[in-house]
Amino acid sequence: MTGDAGRKAPSKKGPPQPGRTRETFSWPARVYYRDTDAGGMMFHANYLALMECARTELLASLGFDLGELARRDHVLFVVHSAQIAYHRPALLNDLLTVTADVAHVGRARLEFEQVVKRGEETLASAKLVLACVSARNHRPVAVPETIRSRLEGCR
Repeated sequence: MTGDAGRKAPSKKGPPQPGRTRETFSWPARVYYRDTDAGGMMFHANYLALMECARTELLASLGFDLGELARRDHVLFVVHSAQIAYHRPALLNDLLTVTADVAHVGRARLEFEQVVKRGEETLASAKLVLACVSARNHRPVAVPETIRSRLEGCR
């Protein structure tokens, strides 16, 4: 999934625009038919896909292209662990906001706190730990200093 999701009657303003609010990066999404299960709710794994999109967009907003990092610097970020709580269901055509807060920047790990909201209503919340690994052998490596310093600035 590419990370588009949302519901509720569309507002005249449209979905929220990507950007930062109080050091919290947010990214708009919509729930499409392909995102839902037989009950008409967004399938549980798709929340994690939206969160990945928000993290990718956060890095892009800081000037980092994950594909370029893999090709040029031989660095990948892989999910090490995810703790997620589902509070309310997202439904077909919901307009959502997905946030990505940098909770901690370690030597070879990044920790994010993320939320999926419909308006002010929290639908899912999660803590994700990403490991920085070599694209060549998939072993842990240090987070590149340029990424570390920019992400530290988001805390």
